Amino acid sequence: MTSAPTHHPAPAGGTGTYRDEWGIPHLWADSADELAFLQGYNAASDRSWQIELERWRSEGRTAELLGQDAVAWDRFARQARLDDTARRCFEGLDEATQRWCGQYVAGVNQALADGLRSGPEFEEAKASPERWNPWTPLGVFLVHHILFSTFPNKLFRAHIARTLGDHAVGLFSIEAPVWSGSNAWAAHGSLTDSGLPLVAGDPHRLMELPGVYQQIRLACPDFDAVGFAFPGVPGLPHFGHTGHTAWAITNAMADYQDLFEEHLRRVPLRGTDGERVLARGAEGWEPVTVSSETITVRGSGPVYVEILETARGPVISEMPDGGALSLRFPAYVEGRLGFEALLPLLRSRQVAEVEAAFDSWVEPVNSVITADSAGSVRHFVAGLVPQRNPANRRLPVPGLSARHAWDGQYVALPRTEVTRFAVSANDRASGGGDAVALEFAPEHRARRIRELLESSRGPLSVDRMQAIHSDTLLGPWPLFWDLLDGLDPDDLSPVAHTLRTLLLVWDGHMDAESHPAAVFAAWRGALVQRIARHQALAKLSEPTGHSSLFGPWLSAASRVGFALETLVARGSELGIAIPVEAAAALEDVALEESFMDGALWGDRHQLLPVHVLPGRWTGSAPEARLSGDTGCVLCTESLPGVEDRSFRGPVARYVWDLSQRSNSRWIVPFGAAGKPDHPHFSDQLPLWSTGELVPVVTDWERLAKDA
Repeated sequence: MTSAPTHHPAPAGGTGTYRDEWGIPHLWADSADELAFLQGYNAASDRSWQIELERWRSEGRTAELLGQDAVAWDRFARQARLDDTARRCFEGLDEATQRWCGQYVAGVNQALADGLRSGPEFEEAKASPERWNPWTPLGVFLVHHILFSTFPNKLFRAHIARTLGDHAVGLFSIEAPVWSGSNAWAAHGSLTDSGLPLVAGDPHRLMELPGVYQQIRLACPDFDAVGFAFPGVPGLPHFGHTGHTAWAITNAMADYQDLFEEHLRRVPLRGTDGERVLARGAEGWEPVTVSSETITVRGSGPVYVEILETARGPVISEMPDGGALSLRFPAYVEGRLGFEALLPLLRSRQVAEVEAAFDSWVEPVNSVITADSAGSVRHFVAGLVPQRNPANRRLPVPGLSARHAWDGQYVALPRTEVTRFAVSANDRASGGGDAVALEFAPEHRARRIRELLESSRGPLSVDRMQAIHSDTLLGPWPLFWDLLDGLDPDDLSPVAHTLRTLLLVWDGHMDAESHPAAVFAAWRGALVQRIARHQALAKLSEPTGHSSLFGPWLSAASRVGFALETLVARGSELGIAIPVEAAAALEDVALEESFMDGALWGDRHQLLPVHVLPGRWTGSAPEARLSGDTGCVLCTESLPGVEDRSFRGPVARYVWDLSQRSNSRWIVPFGAAGKPDHPHFSDQLPLWSTGELVPVVTDWERLAKDA
């Protein structure tokens, strides 16, 4: 069912870019296609360096700019066929969506022709932006999500099985790849002060600078939507409010990427110096598509990359035993990403239309919460999860086995009508369970959000929804409390005994001004280091044979930190006496004088933005002391035992009010502008770091039009 369209009135100034006091762009054009052009033009002028870097990533050309350190990514991008997949997905779009995306690219290219794409970063890097291809936005979207799913975790599980034995794989379950996550929740109108739904959430990603999400308004006679865009991608794929509908997503943690162990054979071509490559499949030896590409490397010689594509997918890694691994994922197989959903989302006027739009979604697989101004709230999972052997989700599987092949069918995903609350925090209950994945996030965040919603006195308000974002209770604290409580105080030194006593009376909140939180983090980090160095795990630090690109997923210390809850509960199965290590970790902390002098969590837990800014801009990242941590609703993540600073966290926060959109609020950790010398480059950070949000402005008369 499609609602009758509403004609939205134009601002007095007509077509153009308008801005609020935070520099957030509000775009108006006379049609959806013209608006796409304007959005591309705006992205290219406001975020020029950022979107060009994403284009270089999608094409596997970052080493031209960044040198040898970027070769690992460029090799992977080319071997995984990202640019080619984006091109095929673009060519497969329906005519209207293809034209709309093409208009976005035309806007990017027009900004280049108008001389608006220069900037200090390009000058420092001695680089220049280039014209975009029609499929570049799809490539940018692929770059953001190709490592967002599960295949790197399969590399680590395979490493565990190879070094410690297959029995040890489950002991490193984190019930989650920490590298992806988000919170989203909604309250039905029967529980709110307005009588209509409220939707809120915060996506957790790398704290990239400039921010990965751009606050923006997209308006034309057909629709008027506010939300968060990926610079370089049209529309509002993940979070938006049309005035009639609102939607929010979290990663459903679905397993939709498979790794296949390929047995390759090279056969000389008679009468030539060439050769052909064969891969062993279920029916015998099969031809492999072979090509080669050259990576230009700044400050060094070129790197030649062989591109292999088997019947299962592109070969993306060698194996320690000399074999190879191919990657299979739905966008590559289907030649679709889901961009067909983007325009219908902007035009949606009821939840049924949001749900129908997401029927064409492919990847990443998302848990979607949506509500409308008629009072409906729905929760569903969108995307393609291939139906295949459950063993495929655990480890790389033999490419020659027909039992592990995809059969072209996809899993039916859950859909729910919500009558009270919807909560999604990458947990098993909200993501579809065993039908879609092997691991999910621990239930801590989802359980805590639901507790906060249900314990609210009186009807829920926008203020109350906003406050939930800042909750700092550490979800796994009871597990660690039990571990500390079980230690014999007579076995501890006086200082370690004092620290243990301090922690046992602590309330478990990871507040920036908390001394016990700092002590806990130090003890947790020392425990991680002790377990990681334990003789039982020594082989885990052996070389993996994989690209340095996958280093964050294959770091032994990092993975021990991620899996600490499981290891505390089951470490004895590996021969690790967890209480002994916990007591020794307390003694390690007792030797650090700072913890007896009142060190605070915010002294250690500070913002660590990930940014690629050249020359004099390298040190331009702002600083902030942070509350929260991994396992809190305020999920400013750290790497226990490796890094207490936060490199991942809420890259946006929002509260969507379905009763009156102007009551809605939003924030990003940095600002609206992409240039480091701009006043709106990081002006939202002071508010973001204290849990504040800024109002969503909907009155055109309160906005100033760009010259």
